[in-house]
Amino acid sequence: MTTETTYVIVGASLAGAKAAEALRAEGFGGSLVLIGEESERPYERPPLSKDYLLGKAERETLYVHPREWYAEHDVDLRLGVSVTSIDCAAHEVSLADGSKSGYAKLLLATGSSPGRLAVPGADLDGVLYLRSVGDSDRIRTAFQDASRVAVIGAGWIGLETAAAARAAGADVTVLEMAELPLQRVLGRQVARIFAGLHRDNGVDLRGGVQVTEITGSSGKVSGVRLADGSHVAADVVIVGVGITPNSQLAAAAGLEVENGIWVNAQLRSSDPDIYAAGDVANAFHPLLGKHVRVEHWANALNQPQTAAKAMLGQDVAYDLVPYFFTDQFDLGMEYAGYVEPDGYEEVVFRGDVEGREFIAFWLGDGGRVLAGMNVNVWDVSDAIQALVRAGQPADVAALRDPDTPLESLSGH
Repeated sequence: MTTETTYVIVGASLAGAKAAEALRAEGFGGSLVLIGEESERPYERPPLSKDYLLGKAERETLYVHPREWYAEHDVDLRLGVSVTSIDCAAHEVSLADGSKSGYAKLLLATGSSPGRLAVPGADLDGVLYLRSVGDSDRIRTAFQDASRVAVIGAGWIGLETAAAARAAGADVTVLEMAELPLQRVLGRQVARIFAGLHRDNGVDLRGGVQVTEITGSSGKVSGVRLADGSHVAADVVIVGVGITPNSQLAAAAGLEVENGIWVNAQLRSSDPDIYAAGDVANAFHPLLGKHVRVEHWANALNQPQTAAKAMLGQDVAYDLVPYFFTDQFDLGMEYAGYVEPDGYEEVVFRGDVEGREFIAFWLGDGGRVLAGMNVNVWDVSDAIQALVRAGQPADVAALRDPDTPLESLSGH
């Protein structure tokens, strides 16, 4: 490895920043370029819909590294500029400012973008999306003056912003196409728990509805029209209808793309000198035996270590159990594992479901633990991950029994 070698990271995100950190930690001494579209230095996104949105966290706590870290580690951080194309043959990226940067290895950590609502009125003032810190600032400001908030989409972002709007004192209506919130992700049994949580906290949660129009006057939003003709009045409308991986650069460069950038367990793309990590990576997962694209913080935090080591020629594979968390009202939750929609046989509960202090286990064929969720029960995530990793039939009676230590069930 010579000091003339240049590695380029596209996407000054959590994943991009952690990749730069890992490359330096692994001894990479060449030139290191980190390019980001936003003017902000790399920051973490979970607080944008949680503590930062609620006003409980200061902006400085969002950043991955102190401002001086990049210069101290000789990272050429280029902010406020986008990469417009990749020339795989020339090993070169072109930037919107007209500059070019050659690379020996390239990491794409381009993340994802919010899905846009395609209905009349979607461009009205007061229709907001949440992805960036600027988005979170705008939503927090809007909540201060709003008396009525409508949230379209009852996924994680929709539910977390609904909780924040209620904390700000607004009347909140959540509109979801499915019958229950998170139904596709969690299944009906657990989805009902989240529906109850929001209704108990004063949210008007409506499932099985379709939005046909966002209404307004003088360019400002006034509400949401539904397919049944009813109208939900709102001063602010938050749209949370999923995200789309930012794989356009990769596709234009001829890389294999399918629901993100198709990479192997080393996070290497169809081009041997280009890697991908975070939301944009559809990676082969050795534990699961399939390609998965996970849109959560833990992947952006942990995948870069694998990518950096692979870029340096080490024999590695990313096989951590998928993990995410949420905080809504008085409910805190961690989820570990991976379950396809309806891809499980049963859900087994341990603890007090009515009191929202429990663990849920999703079981597959033969009673294997595919995933586990601990709700207001702490210090058990490692044990749940060990159960998922073990891949063995579980003793269902022991799973249900709070007096049986989880550690004893995985053979570890």
